[in-house]
Amino acid sequence: MNSPHLTDLSPTVLAAAIQSNLYDYFHWLGGSPKTDFYHTPILYRWHTGIPHPWFNGVHTPYPPDSSADRVIRDTLGYFRSNYVDAITWWLGPDPSARAWENWLIAHGLVEDRHTPGMALDLSRLRPPERVPPGLTIHPVETQTQLRDWVRAFIAGYELPPALETPYYDLIAPLGLDTPVRYYAGYWNGQIVATSTVFMGSGVAGLYNVSTLPAARGQGLGAALTLAPLRWAAQQGVRAAILQSSFMGYGLYRRLGFEKLCDMTYYYWSLQ
Repeated sequence: MNSPHLTDLSPTVLAAAIQSNLYDYFHWLGGSPKTDFYHTPILYRWHTGIPHPWFNGVHTPYPPDSSADRVIRDTLGYFRSNYVDAITWWLGPDPSARAWENWLIAHGLVEDRHTPGMALDLSRLRPPERVPPGLTIHPVETQTQLRDWVRAFIAGYELPPALETPYYDLIAPLGLDTPVRYYAGYWNGQIVATSTVFMGSGVAGLYNVSTLPAARGQGLGAALTLAPLRWAAQQGVRAAILQSSFMGYGLYRRLGFEKLCDMTYYYWSLQ
């Protein structure tokens, strides 16, 4: 994860970094005592206890060997036995890992390509048109601030409040220093927006950009995107990447991000 800053900013290299940074992030979550993280030479598996498919999944970076059928069967059995409703299975970024595809489909996993992967040369970062008056942005520096950040993040994504404690318990032991840095946006003294920057595969990965529903439409998302990317550029990082939601796609385009790929994963549900 602590790789040299990427200097080749060609579309092909950046597209691979979009995937690799995300995989680094999943592997980093494996360092939490709340994560059951397991790996073999051909597979990484994580189970966090957070009921969301991106927090419970598999990464197979290399081509399958003769054990592929058994590996998939055993892995799905593991998640079933732990009452996990849904997972994501990620390949690559090496194209040879696509050889898992037919095996996964045969076991009932469904391909999803609906998440745009975007990247930006940080020297071309466009500032937002305006900064909302009354907004201040600060990196999270204490565990108390992290609790507040988690509460705002959960509310901004309109997730069940019951997830606040499990999510805090997952990320709190991993610390507040590189490779991760959390940002909180305070508007008129209240935390109303969040973002995260994660350093991995030589690029800055932007995650967890959220705004409380009552505060949307004020430019807070743009400001919370810009702050961590400015910090990353000050550290000498040349490029930023993200996986965009439908809601955020227009914002990221306005800030200078370009779509370079569709994030491909395979989805499995217990239903």
